[in-house]
Amino acid sequence: MTALDRVCALLDEHQIAYALIGAAALAARGVARSTFDIDLLTTDQRALDAGVWRSLAGDADVRRGDLEDPLAGVVRATIAADRPVDVVVGRHAWQTRAVARAERLGGPAPVALARDLVLLKLYAGGSQDLWDIGELLRNNPDSLPAEVDHDLPAMPQPMRDRWRALRDS
Repeated sequence: MTALDRVCALLDEHQIAYALIGAAALAARGVARSTFDIDLLTTDQRALDAGVWRSLAGDADVRRGDLEDPLAGVVRATIAADRPVDVVVGRHAWQTRAVARAERLGGPAPVALARDLVLLKLYAGGSQDLWDIGELLRNNPDSLPAEVDHDLPAMPQPMRDRWRALRDS
């Protein structure tokens, strides 16, 4: 059983909804990119309870964000020599919707939709995130821009500005 399998099983056991995000989700959506860790998203604050992670056959480092942090926290689960799994705990209703919309594609974790990956990348706003958005758009040129346009009015202004700059370029 992989670290991802174990973390997903633990989250399922505690009925904590989650979705695969990051490079692994990009790969599932047709964008080839790799990172060392695997990222999951939840907005369920219970994921930051150290007691949730006690039965994990490895180490779980629970880090809570402060009031000014854009995240409620992150849990890094490390099991033996396997790739670490980061459980990113978001704070926003739109992130909860992203988790709820995620699809099961055959792996241990539901995968965030391309539109939600774009929103997460716009929120993060780094240069790698903007490259990832460009690749997602190249793979989904017909429907993805309209889906993001539909969700964007309720998003913070910096996300809307980044999207407008990407769309204009």
